[in-house]
Amino acid sequence: MKIFTNILVVLAIGLILFNISLLDFKNPFEGNSMIAFIGIAASFCAILILLIFRMSKSIEEKMNDKF
Repeated sequence: MKIFTNILVVLAIGLILFNISLLDFKNPFEGNSMIAFIGIAASFCAILILLIFRMSKSIEEKMNDKF
């Protein structure tokens, strides 16, 4: 499961980098730049969800070890 989440985090970071390359810093809220901002926000949310999932799995493993 750790390998799978690591792969997804790397893919999300790749999407963030790709979307940063699409940004137009002169007009950041027009055209493709707005789509790039949405893509960056979505990728960042995906990373946070994956990190929360990984932390919950480690907590679950620790709880199972106690019992």
